[in-house]
Amino acid sequence: MTAAERHRCGWATATPDYVEYHDLEWGTPLHGDDALYERICLEAFQSGLSWITILRKRPAFREAFAGFRIDAVAEFDEGDYERLMNDAGIVRNQAKIRASIANAKVAAALPDGLDALLWSFAPDPASRRRPATLAEVPAITDESTAMAKELKRRGFAFIGPTTAYAMMQATGMVDDHVADCWRATG
Repeated sequence: MTAAERHRCGWATATPDYVEYHDLEWGTPLHGDDALYERICLEAFQSGLSWITILRKRPAFREAFAGFRIDAVAEFDEGDYERLMNDAGIVRNQAKIRASIANAKVAAALPDGLDALLWSFAPDPASRRRPATLAEVPAITDESTAMAKELKRRGFAFIGPTTAYAMMQATGMVDDHVADCWRATG
């Protein structure tokens, strides 16, 4: 079967960018503090916008945010904030930019790292039934609600249960590929 003949989750067919993201990235387990920090940031920037906007701006975001290296972004100052606010390549939202910088400072101080904290909220895959259709995919779960609450308790900003769940889906903490998607694992 060719790539064009594969059945995909319904959201993933609108553009070639979505096809590539779906086929190579979405729902694939992702580890590493910096990689997960990037996903938290991008999901927050996506809030209120379409994911395709963020996906297409991702190279500019990576450049603007020092490759999403937590230690580097944690050192950003007011000059960096102004630079980001003037960068037409990214989404220039004051609250989201400030949250991304503040979240790097919090992530840098986590004793066990961001990866360990986030993955501690991943549900047991055996306890989840594969969604048959996109209509069965939730927007939030008990785990994403608990994750968002804990992140906020630790000082993270601009992350609620819906953003947390989107990040969980994107990073493979949950696998919401629909049952007949070629990427479905079980």
